[in-house]
Amino acid sequence: MKNRIIFYLSNDVHILDLAGPLQVFYESGEYGIPYEILFVSDQTRKQFSSGLFSDKLLHFSEITPQSEDILMIPGFTIQSNLTTDKYFDNWLIEANKNKAAICSVCTGVFALAKAGILNGLECTTHWKYLETLQKQFPHVKVLRNRLFAKNDNVYTSAGITTGIDLALFLIEERHGPKFAYQLAKELVMYLRRDSADIQESIFVQYRQHINYQIHEIQDWLIHHFHQKTSIEALAEKVNMSPRNLTRLFKAKTGITIGEYIEKLRVEKALQLLKRNEKMTTISQECGINNPHQLATILKKHTGYIPKELRKLS
Repeated sequence: MKNRIIFYLSNDVHILDLAGPLQVFYESGEYGIPYEILFVSDQTRKQFSSGLFSDKLLHFSEITPQSEDILMIPGFTIQSNLTTDKYFDNWLIEANKNKAAICSVCTGVFALAKAGILNGLECTTHWKYLETLQKQFPHVKVLRNRLFAKNDNVYTSAGITTGIDLALFLIEERHGPKFAYQLAKELVMYLRRDSADIQESIFVQYRQHINYQIHEIQDWLIHHFHQKTSIEALAEKVNMSPRNLTRLFKAKTGITIGEYIEKLRVEKALQLLKRNEKMTTISQECGINNPHQLATILKKHTGYIPKELRKLS
C-alpha cells in the first residue's frame, strides 16, 4: 500500500501550519519515499487566514483514513471553526478507531478535542491557546513548553514551525533517523525536537545553529564515524586550524567533537542491537576497538549493558 498523508483544511487555515508539514512529505518523495498527498475538507473551496484560496478539495467523507495513513489537521482561526458538525467528528472518531496517525498543528488540536479523541490524553498547542484549550476541554491534559506530544496514534504540536518538527518525527518513526536527517538537511531545519516517548535522534540533535563549516563536519562524521580520524584531518576539510575547529564546534553544538562521534556510535550500536547483530560485528560497524569497550560506552550512555538492551528492544 502507498504511503498516504491526508490534510484536512478547515476555515481560515494558517498557511504555514499546512505548508511546513506538506513540504516535508513532498521532499520525502524527492528522496525516494513518495507519499500520496490528499487535501480534504467539508467544501470544495477554502480560504486561508492569509486570504489565499484552495480549490478542488475532496469531501472528507470520500476518504476513510486507515492504519497506514497520516491524517493532519493544520491550525486555523478557532473562532470560525468550533461549530464543526457531527459528521466530521464521527469521521475523526472512525479514523482514530482505524489507528490512523491523527496529527494536529497549532489550533488543529481543538478539532481533535471537540471530537472527544483527546479525552484523558496529553496534548499541546500554541502557547497563546493553552489556557483556552484547557478551559474549554477540561478532560484533556494540556502540556506546556512542548514542541509536540504523542499518545499512541494521536499527535499534537505547538504550531507554526513545530509542524515541521512533528512531520520529521513521523518520517523518522516510519523510515528511520538517517532518512529524517536527510530531509532536515534539505529543509535547513536543524531544530532539536522533543517527544515524551521516543528519544531524539543524534542525526538531528546539536544542529540548531547555522554555521556551514560545523554542519559540514557533522555531515562528514555522520557518514564516517566508523573510521578513525583526527582533529587535524577534520580541520583541513573546512580550511580551519584544529584549535579553532575544536573551539567553534563546542561553541555551536554544546559538546565536543569526541562526544559527538561517541553519540553517533552509540545510536548506531543501538540500531544494530535491535537487529540482534553480534557484538563483534557491531563494534566493527561503529569503529570501536572491541566489544568490551563498546559495552562500557553503552553502559555510560544508557545505563544498561548490551544484554539488557537487547531485552528492552
